[in-house]
Amino acid sequence: LSVPFTPFHFGPALGFGLPLKRWLHVPTFLVASVIVDVEPLLVLVLGLSYPLHGYLHTFLFASLTGLALGYVMFSLDGFLHPVYTALRLVAEDSQDRKAFMVTGALGTAFHVLLDSPLYGDIRPLFPLAQNPFYNPGLSSGVYSFCVWTGIIGIIWYLGLIIYPFVKRQLAL
Repeated sequence: LSVPFTPFHFGPALGFGLPLKRWLHVPTFLVASVIVDVEPLLVLVLGLSYPLHGYLHTFLFASLTGLALGYVMFSLDGFLHPVYTALRLVAEDSQDRKAFMVTGALGTAFHVLLDSPLYGDIRPLFPLAQNPFYNPGLSSGVYSFCVWTGIIGIIWYLGLIIYPFVKRQLAL
């Protein structure tokens, strides 16, 4: 039994999301990058007789989940936008519903893409039964990619936090 390493998905979400926050809604990208793993969590916690990586780990259902998540995140944005802005996770101006939904679909599809080489039970191209991306030899590369993009994302985020203070000090 393989256990998913969900936190690794935050690395690419930060590493790609923050530099592209003008076009992607970073909070949606972060949630979308891990929401797919509610499926293996339920399988493990409830002891279900169901594949660890089932329908949510397909591009089709992950993308539909991402679109729905994007819509929900857009609906919550009026309430949460000040928090996201204070945390410097979003651009100052709000994005439209399409940006949220595209971000959600990209985040969930990216999750499936990263998991596909690692787990033999994933069927990313459902309804096709095979996983043409399965290659466990790539696991160290996938995890390294996640770690390094996470490091880049953390450095980028620290820059977003520190820059206004530095800019203010230079203006004095």
